[in-house]
This record gives sequence, structure tokens and C-alpha cells, in this order.
Amino acid sequence: MSRKRSQENRVNNILNALDEAYGTEYKCYLEHDNAWQLLIATILSAQCTDARVNMITEKLFRKYTSPQAFADADISELEEDIKTAGLYKNKAANIIGCCKRLTEVYGGEVPRKLEDLVTLPGVGRKTANVIRGNIYNDPSIVVDTHVKRISRLLGLTDETDPVKIEFDLMDKLPKDHWIIYNIHIIRLGRTICIANRPACEKCMLKDFCAFYKCASGT
Repeated sequence: MSRKRSQENRVNNILNALDEAYGTEYKCYLEHDNAWQLLIATILSAQCTDARVNMITEKLFRKYTSPQAFADADISELEEDIKTAGLYKNKAANIIGCCKRLTEVYGGEVPRKLEDLVTLPGVGRKTANVIRGNIYNDPSIVVDTHVKRISRLLGLTDETDPVKIEFDLMDKLPKDHWIIYNIHIIRLGRTICIANRPACEKCMLKDFCAFYKCASGT
């Protein structure tokens, strides 16, 4: 068997194990009703748990009901509204700047193209791909801390830069699994493959994992 075919089989086995464990339903952990809400929630999620963000946005989206409302917000007041998300000064400035650009350039609509999304303040490739994958169902790879760490353990990338990891995964994973891979790996990283205290024996991917092989001596 060629090296390429062997790698493809290994990737398929990893994906099949994840699908069997978690199913194939798309699930975004940030609560939202529309694209601009998900965009703001994702900006808030930097170095903050989804659970905390959801607590904040439950009240936030009742107070600010449109991108225009955020664009017109008093920055000091918005800072207070999102303070528990951490990095609140930068996040408040980015949210206001982002929504100003949304209203002034895109008519209040969240753009679909990556190159447009990354022109919004506070939006990098990770946030843009969250929008593309969850709102527009465009195949996309979201490299968060879980995806970065676990993809390296699985030998799917040797890179440390998120953009390089994104392109490695785009090259190795079938496009129809780009979004669901993100969802599965995030769930795995939060429940089983927890940094510094992984429950390896419970993991459906232990046979593919460099850490487990090293720890178990297999």
C-alpha cells in the first residue's frame, strides 16, 4: 500500500471513529439566532468559555438588537456589559468597529467571503471560518486550541501556526468533513482529551494518538 493511500485510510478511520461516537449533526456551541449575533459571540469567545459567552449574550442581544445598535453603542457602557468575558476593552472596541463597518459597507449584513470577513475589526481567519461554516455552510476549518493540540497529537499536522494548521487539515481531510471535524474535536477536547489531564482510556482515538502511544509504551 502506498504511503498516500495509507494516510488516507488512517484519516478515514479517525473520522469514522469520531462520527460513530458523536454523530454527524452540526452543532455550534455559541447560542445565536442569526449571523451578526454569531459574529459578535465569536469575537467575545476569545480566551473565554462558550458557556460564559452565552450567559453574556443572553442579556446583550436583548439590549442591542441589531448591528446598528452596537455601532451606536457607548463604548464605556458596552465594556461594562461584556466585562466578564475578559479583554473587554479590546472586545468592545472591536465589536463597535465591526458593526460600524457592517452597517456602512455591507448594509448590516454579514458578508460570506473570507476576504470580506477579515476586513471587519476583531475578525481573523478563525472567526471568519466560524461564520462561513455555521452560517453559510461553506466548508471551512476552524483552528482553535483544541483543534490545534489534538490535530498535532493525531499526526495530522506538525505545524504550530494556526493558518498553517488550517491548510494542512484542508489538504488531508475530505471537504465534507471540514466543519464536522471542528465540532467533534472541540467536543473531544472539552470532555475527554483535556489538556494536562486527558482520559486516554475513554478516547475513541487513542490508537491514533502519539501521546497515548508514548504514555502506554505501545
